[in-house]
Amino acid sequence: MVEKTKELCQAILDDPDVQVLRKQIDAFMADDQARGQYDALMVKGQMLQQKQQAGLQLKDHEIADFETSREALLGNDVARGFLDAQEDMQKMQQSVVAYVSKTFELGRVPEESDLDSGGCGSGCGCHH
Repeated sequence: MVEKTKELCQAILDDPDVQVLRKQIDAFMADDQARGQYDALMVKGQMLQQKQQAGLQLKDHEIADFETSREALLGNDVARGFLDAQEDMQKMQQSVVAYVSKTFELGRVPEESDLDSGGCGSGCGCHH
């Protein structure tokens, strides 16, 4: 089983789309400015979230500062590529997990039609 899992992992790594995503992630990791912008935005976002969770009112200038930082990050091509790559990788991960899980459930390789393409997902009790 481990050998087949390793083969699947290698097939994923060999996929040209995954290689493009890895290059985008690697470019971001090598760009100190982009990483700095990203880290600063994450800190600002966490501070705003903590403030909201504490029941404190967010000030207009705090929101504006966050939005300005967010727009600057999205305007950075390397950072934008990283964010897009992260999102695409997450979707791929979810797809792989869904296929593997459905394989165990069905006892065969699932067809696309076997996968829940809408609704709230498996295990929710709504029986899509």
